[in-house]
Amino acid sequence: MKIALIGYGKMGKTIEQIALNRGHQIVSIVDINNPEEFQSDNFKSADVAIEFTTPATAFDNYMKSFAAGVPVVSGTTGWLDRIGEIKEKCAKEGKTFFYASNFSIGVNIFFALNKYLAKIMNNFPVYNVSMTETHHIHKLDAPSGTAITLAEGILENVDRKEHWTLETAEQPTDLPIHAIREGEVPGIHEVTYESDVDYISIKHDAKSRAGFALGAVVAAEFTAGKKGFLGMDDMLKF
Repeated sequence: MKIALIGYGKMGKTIEQIALNRGHQIVSIVDINNPEEFQSDNFKSADVAIEFTTPATAFDNYMKSFAAGVPVVSGTTGWLDRIGEIKEKCAKEGKTFFYASNFSIGVNIFFALNKYLAKIMNNFPVYNVSMTETHHIHKLDAPSGTAITLAEGILENVDRKEHWTLETAEQPTDLPIHAIREGEVPGIHEVTYESDVDYISIKHDAKSRAGFALGAVVAAEFTAGKKGFLGMDDMLKF
């Protein structure tokens, strides 16, 4: 499979190595210094582009990829206020887009566990729920996309919670997310239910970026040749 990389930081380089090890070809690399690469024949020849950049540049990268006729797999977070536009292009213009807030297989198992626990805890209002997420100092958005996905899984299933908030809960219906940025932490997410007498918590702690990168390459393999808006639920069939 021919892959284009959009973003060539630590994640992009890790994705490159994993893709090559799986027998794929990197035909184009787009980074901050060569945006004209989107118009190149090499980029247009790609079966799929894998995009890990920044919230400020992501949406424009998607539009340029679509214009070149290249499907996109993206793990950039912090831009979801425009996700409706992407879904519309997939539905009305036949574009292909795979999005995940986290490509780690383990995290997506964690997502499923989080929803299951939330359904149980909906019946026990003596427990208040909160969340903590920790990432490296280079991460630009807070809370993380993974934390927001976890929060949405809780809000869908715990009737006493209506909104997630960053750091503080002003109302009993708020779900607070504490965001920590330190060192080179790949990603830690913990959901805690607390009562007057005990705590119940579930936690995912990533050892490295390798799990995210492998998941992105597997998603690219899954996406190639397909149409529409896709996600981890489609690939993993939870």
